[in-house]
This record gives sequence, C-alpha cells and structure tokens, in this order.
Amino acid sequence: MRSRQHQRGMALLIAIILVAIATTLAVAIGYGGVLFAKRSTSVFTWMQAERFAQGAEGLAAYALQQSLQGSAVVSPDEIWAQPYGPAELDTGVTLEASLEDLQGRFNINSLINAQGVVDPQQFKQFQALLTLLGMDVGIASQVVDWIDADSEVTQPEGAEDSAYLSLTPAYRTANIPITSISELLALPAMTRAIYDRLTPYITALPPGNNTTLNICTASGVVLDSLAPGQQSFSLNPDQLTAKRSSGCFPGIAALQASMPAAQWALIANRVGTSSRYFRLHTWITIGTTRFTLYSLLARSAGGTFRPILRTYGTE
Repeated sequence: MRSRQHQRGMALLIAIILVAIATTLAVAIGYGGVLFAKRSTSVFTWMQAERFAQGAEGLAAYALQQSLQGSAVVSPDEIWAQPYGPAELDTGVTLEASLEDLQGRFNINSLINAQGVVDPQQFKQFQALLTLLGMDVGIASQVVDWIDADSEVTQPEGAEDSAYLSLTPAYRTANIPITSISELLALPAMTRAIYDRLTPYITALPPGNNTTLNICTASGVVLDSLAPGQQSFSLNPDQLTAKRSSGCFPGIAALQASMPAAQWALIANRVGTSSRYFRLHTWITIGTTRFTLYSLLARSAGGTFRPILRTYGTE
C-alpha cells in the first residue's frame, strides 16, 4: 500500500512539473511572438516613415529649384522659406517640413583655410560671435585644434590629444573638418547649455569659396560678428525680420555702409546673397509614432538639388 501511494504521489508530482514546464514554454512562445510582432510593426513603421521623408526631400528639392530658378538672391521672403504642413499623406499619416538656409550661419569648417592653417579673419569673426552670445572666446581655439590637421596646441586656450587622453573614456581630436556640429559636445569647454545657445548660429558645411555667408538670411548676431565691436543688426531682431518680409536685407550696400571701409575690405569676399546648402527638417507622424529626419540638400551647378547627408532624430 505504501509503495502504491508513493508511486501515485511521484506520478502526481511529475504531472504537476510537466504542466508547469508546458505552461512556461507556452507563455515564453506567446510572449516571443508578441515581441516579434511588435518588432516587425516597428520596423515596418520606420521603413514607411523613411520612405515618406525621402519623398519630402524630393518635394523640397523641386520647390527650391522652382523658387530659386533664375534668381541670384536667396532671401527668406521666398516660397522655400515657408513651413509646410501638417498635411495628411494617408490615413493616420501626417507630414510637416521646413527648410533653412545653412549659409545664413557661421561655417565652423571655415576656421581652417585651404592651406590647412587658421584663417585669421574667420577666427576673429567666430570670437566676435561668441562674445555677442556672452560665451568664452576660448571655445574658438578649441574648435580650431579639433579640426586642424596637426596635434599641436595652436592657441593658448586650445586643446589637443593631451587634454582628451586624460578623460574617461579617453579619445583623440578628430583633426579633420566637422561633419556634424554635435561633435562640438566633445570639447572640454562645451556644456549642453552652451551648445544649445550656440547651435542656432553655426553650421558644418564643406570648406571653400562656395560657402560664403548669405547676408539675406543670416541672423543679426551673425551679421554683427562680421564687424567685431559693432551691433547694427542684433539689437532689434524683430525689426530685421520685418524688413526681410519684402526681400533681401541688409543687402551688400547696406552692410558695407554699416562698418568701416577697412573692415569691409577684409570680409567683402566672404559674404554674398546666394546659397547652395539648405537643411530640410521633416517630421512624419504615423499613429502615435513620430519620425524625424534632417537632410542636407546641396545645389548643383545645373540648379538641381540633391541630399548629400541625412541624420535621424538629431541634427
């Protein structure tokens, strides 16, 4: 009797264990299936949003081409500068987009000239920009050392490998032109607050003569940085915006009149009224998912535009 009872007890225990194992496997398989379905949905949604965003690039390129065709002046009163959307593309899918002329900002890569050394006028302008924003001008030296080709500190406040290798984690300077201004967050003097304050006025474009500053779209702070010690345009930003509602302002003649002749001679070949580089900011919303794409559009010699750089989520 005891042996039979023992066998029945063991059988019952084994049955309970088998049921528990089967239940666990069923839950695991079911949970894995749910996760797989969610991942598949997320991937499909991302791919769908990316295709819509790339379609927005095509529309933006067409709008820029039509808006700027035959015009030597790029100003914020034109159609390309007007934000688009929100527009419904499909059921539950909306598009918003805006274009910005990046040549209305200071090009960080212009700090180093074609010979690979510091451009003194660009360096002075960047220092003036930092001063107008109430920032430490030593940031300019650190940027120079980050993008120049050598590994020697060229400015008193600069920073080369020796300053970065002591950090945790350690890293080295790039010693090449910046691709994204987010690289500046690696500088010793750069905090998030300083970065957020500075980024609306700077950009990272290919160095060269094709990236002259467009004075028709530049902010008042960037315009005033062209003549260190003067403030002709940044004191009243609303007035500057109002004057641009009907065309390019200040224009070459007005800018020249706002500074001494000697200073104008130094910057005359670095300013203009046209642009080749624009940034498209696209938002795609599908259900509760929001997708963001930043696209750098470049103008070719034939007047067409194409994307040459994309970043997802952040600039």
